[in-house]
Amino acid sequence: MTATLDGATAPVRMPALYLSHGAPPLADDTRWTRELAAWSADLPKPTAILVVSAHWEEAPLTLGATTTVPLLYDFWGFPEHYYRVRYAAPGAPALAERVRKLLHSPQHPVHQDPHRGLDHGAYVPLVEMYPDADIPTLQISMPTLDPQVLFEVGRTLAPLRDEGVLIIGSGFTTHNLRGLNMGRPADHEPPAWSAEFDNWVREAMAARDFDALIDFEHQGPAAQLAHPRTEHFAPLFVSLGASVDSLRADRSVIDGYWYGLSKRSFQFD
Repeated sequence: MTATLDGATAPVRMPALYLSHGAPPLADDTRWTRELAAWSADLPKPTAILVVSAHWEEAPLTLGATTTVPLLYDFWGFPEHYYRVRYAAPGAPALAERVRKLLHSPQHPVHQDPHRGLDHGAYVPLVEMYPDADIPTLQISMPTLDPQVLFEVGRTLAPLRDEGVLIIGSGFTTHNLRGLNMGRPADHEPPAWSAEFDNWVREAMAARDFDALIDFEHQGPAAQLAHPRTEHFAPLFVSLGASVDSLRADRSVIDGYWYGLSKRSFQFD
C-alpha cells in the first residue's frame, strides 16, 4: 500500500499506458470501444489520471484546467453529435501541484492554463475507459516533440505511479491522414508503410530496444510515411520514460488497424 495524493492508502503502483486514441468516430467502432473498456476494467482504479495528448503542444510545459471546464472540440467537419459529447471529470488540483513540484525549475518552468479543457486525444478514449467520469483528470502539454526530452519528462513523473496516478500517453502508432481511406471497412488491410512501421515498433518494444524507438525517425521503416509529423508518436516517450527505470513487463494490449492506421497500444508495468 502506498500514499495517494490525498494521503489515503492506495493499491500498488499503476502502470503507464500508450494508447492510440482515434478520432471522434472511435465511439462508433464497437470492437475498439470494447477493447478500451476491457483494458480499463483490468486495471486498478486510479486515484487520478494524467494525460499527455498528441493534440497539445505548448512550451513551456503547461498544465490544463484543474476545475471542470468545457471540453475542447479540436476537430472540424464532423456531424453535430460529436460536438455534444460531454466528459465532466473532476479537476485534479493536487495532481497539478505534484506535477509542478516534480517538473518545475528555473530552466524548465511549468505554466498553467486554467481555461483549457480536455482535448479529443484525452476525452475520446476516456469516455470508453472510464465512462462515469469520476476520476480526477489532468492534461499537460508536450513542450517539444523531441523524444529524448519527453522521455526525461516521463522519468521525472514516474513517482506519480506509486501514488495511484495512471499516466496515459495518447497518440497513434501510425498517423498519416493522407493515407486514411474511410471508403473501405475500418479493418481493411493496411498500406505497406503502416504495417511495416507497426511491426517494427512491436519488435523493438519486445526487444526493449528503447534507443531505437527514441531514434525512430532514422531507424523505423517508412517512418516519414507513418509519421509525416511526429506528434502522434511523441506521447509514447512520456509513458516509456515513466516506466523504464522499474519496468517489470510491457505488453501490446490492442493491435490491428483503423482505416489503415495502426491502433497498437501498450501497457508498461
